[in-house]
Amino acid sequence: MVKMVANGEKQQGHRAGTYKQKNKGHKHGKHRTKGEIERENKGRVSVTALTKKQRKEQRKMDRRHKANQLRRNKKDMVLTEKRRLGSRDGPPHLVAVVSLHAGVDAGAITKLLRGQEAGGIVHQERCISGASDSFGLILPRFKQRFTFLSQSTADIHSLLDVAKIADSLVFVLDSTEGWDSYGDYCLSCLFAQGLPSHALVCQGVSDLHVKKRVESRRALSKITEVRFPDARLFPLDSEQDATLLLRHLGSQRQRKLGFRSRRSHLLAQHVTFTPNSAAEGTGDGPTGLGTLCVSGYIRGRPLLVDRLVHISGHGDFQLSQIDAPSDPLPLNVATARPAKPGKGDVDMQVEGGDEAPVRVLMKADPSNRESLQAEAEVDPMEGEQTWPTESELLEAEEARKNKRVMKVPKGTSDYQASWIVDDTEEGDGELDEESSDDDEDDMMDEAMEGDDDETNSQDPGSGSEEEEDEEEEEEVCSSERTGADQRYDDHMDEAAEEEGLKRYREARSNEMFPDEVDTPRETAARIRFQRYRGLKSFRSSPWDPMENLPLNYSRIFQFQSFERTRRRILAEAAIEEEGAMDGWYVTLHIADVPSSVMESVQSGKPLVLVSLLPHEQKMSVMHVLVRRHPSNTEPIKSKEELVFHCGFRRFRASPIFSQHTSADKHKMERFLRPDAPTVVSVYAPITFPPAGVLLFKQRDDGIQDLVATGSLLSCDPQRIVLKRIVLSGHPFKINRRSAVVRYMFFNREDIMWFKPVELRTKWGRRGHIKEALGTHGHMKCVFDNQLRSQDTVLMNLYKRVFPRWTYDPYVPLSLPWVKREVTVDMDDLDME
Repeated sequence: MVKMVANGEKQQGHRAGTYKQKNKGHKHGKHRTKGEIERENKGRVSVTALTKKQRKEQRKMDRRHKANQLRRNKKDMVLTEKRRLGSRDGPPHLVAVVSLHAGVDAGAITKLLRGQEAGGIVHQERCISGASDSFGLILPRFKQRFTFLSQSTADIHSLLDVAKIADSLVFVLDSTEGWDSYGDYCLSCLFAQGLPSHALVCQGVSDLHVKKRVESRRALSKITEVRFPDARLFPLDSEQDATLLLRHLGSQRQRKLGFRSRRSHLLAQHVTFTPNSAAEGTGDGPTGLGTLCVSGYIRGRPLLVDRLVHISGHGDFQLSQIDAPSDPLPLNVATARPAKPGKGDVDMQVEGGDEAPVRVLMKADPSNRESLQAEAEVDPMEGEQTWPTESELLEAEEARKNKRVMKVPKGTSDYQASWIVDDTEEGDGELDEESSDDDEDDMMDEAMEGDDDETNSQDPGSGSEEEEDEEEEEEVCSSERTGADQRYDDHMDEAAEEEGLKRYREARSNEMFPDEVDTPRETAARIRFQRYRGLKSFRSSPWDPMENLPLNYSRIFQFQSFERTRRRILAEAAIEEEGAMDGWYVTLHIADVPSSVMESVQSGKPLVLVSLLPHEQKMSVMHVLVRRHPSNTEPIKSKEELVFHCGFRRFRASPIFSQHTSADKHKMERFLRPDAPTVVSVYAPITFPPAGVLLFKQRDDGIQDLVATGSLLSCDPQRIVLKRIVLSGHPFKINRRSAVVRYMFFNREDIMWFKPVELRTKWGRRGHIKEALGTHGHMKCVFDNQLRSQDTVLMNLYKRVFPRWTYDPYVPLSLPWVKREVTVDMDDLDME
């Protein structure tokens, strides 16, 4: 290279020689450089190359799109279900008309609804079996069909059964009062069970003056907003009002009830009964049993023929066959559309010659059909040890070496002598023998508490007999008043009054002195309370749930994980697509049904069927969480017989009450508490929650009162319920850290027996028994601080309790609920 210098001369440039140092290039590995990647992508941006902010924005958009899709799918599903009800593909809209006041007539409402100007076509009269005032209504204008049923409130069980299966309820109110006391009682039961969609109607508003109509409707709305804050009140005085009500019923939002939406259910519209002897052609069939054929519309989930069905108030039964007759209430009145065949069709044969063809949808498979077994088979030899252990052999050998010398009659063999018991042995055996039943223990507790109540109830300040006679003479009124009192007393049950007084005193005593009992003097405390034990801490002390279980526990079933089984069964039921589908009109052939079911239908009661989920026919220990109803003020004692409405079931049982806590041990309550939720434990068939529960108590006169409402909690036989008793003593001599206590025990042996149990006082002191003093029950106790003279020393003892096995699926008919004052003729009490 040539360069020019300042004076114009040329100068030769430097060139590197062959020995110039050359550095190595950068080794970037086999991956591509950023430039190469950009050139290959040609402006396209990779997802992995997004920044943190871009990835956050994209995740946000994805979540928004997914939420919109779920919302759209759920909305479409709700609209499909809403349009399906009452349409061609769904069951008719079942509406029950209920009057809540004695002065209103539900028949007038149904008469207006079936009028021609209302726009409907009455296609079927008495379409519900056992209901005289029922009809099918078709609305061609709305392309909907309804089934109306007028249900009386006199039978509370039938009312609750109809409300469990009805799509809508129409409550008929009085134009001035709304509902009466019995109507309010019915509403309490319906709200506790679960209220479906409903509408409020009233009559007589149009008869009022124009200026008073607004005031009347405003006053009635003020009454109804307590129970129905968002409900609309419909006046129903003309057929135009009936058309508006029908439009509202067909378009209103349907409320889902959890216990019925997960199960297939049916309201019988036609029922026939065929005795087994006549069906088999022989006379050696079971007496009173037969095949019940029930026709109706399937509602809820698909119905499988191999599943068990439950008839409310009668029990569980097996299906033998499902038929598909023609639809009695088609939208197209000219041609009746038969039910659509499904995947489970077994036989397409046609039964009957001249009648409409009946398609057999499916028949039960005896190998796959669920069993009716409700109780586990009890093996009394299951817990026996058939072969002796080495320790038992050693004990037997030592017993053989240490022979007992005893006097026996002459000529007695060794085998006969071994069965002779000495007086000393017999006495020891009586001391060590356990009581045969927990009920005997409870009866002794009740007897002791009753003695205390009688002692406390005596009035020490009562005067002499002469003073009482003078007071009675002053209280005597005229002969007319005496006759009125006598007539009033004729309506009073003295035995019931005495029982109520005794129950009230027991509840009051338990409230004032919770769980306190007196130590009996005629029986040793270590014998009387041998089933009880002390606990260092009720919260943390261990208690084996499999220890000393009663014999009834061998008859029940238990889940390894009830919650996991419940989720699995409900998930399988939600995706079930086989069997008789929702909306089909079918005929169910139910095998081995007693004739009493047909007698119940003929007497006018509705027949409700529900398909049971797997395991729901088996017995176990069910727990229900309830609250006492405000209308009930009478004491409800534990192990007292109550009437249960649990889902579609109703039965009688004797439960036990316990506290609702999160611990592993729960204290038993002797009475149903009015101020706190209580867990009710009972032997009953398994039912998967959710399900509403109502508890009734039957009076001696047949009336059943609502005492508590709640919901199903769980199924857990291992839930530990402990009964507590409190033994009390009085400090006799008080020292700085010790005290002499008396009146807790009455002999030295009892003190030594209960010495390991911790003591406490009502003022918060804690201690233990140090030693016994004398032989009359005095003992020296050591505490963590000095006692006060007015303090009381307590000892807590516990034992595990179980419900009584008194399950009975038969519930007697409840008489109409009335106030007690109505039973007395008020004219007899008037004084001239």
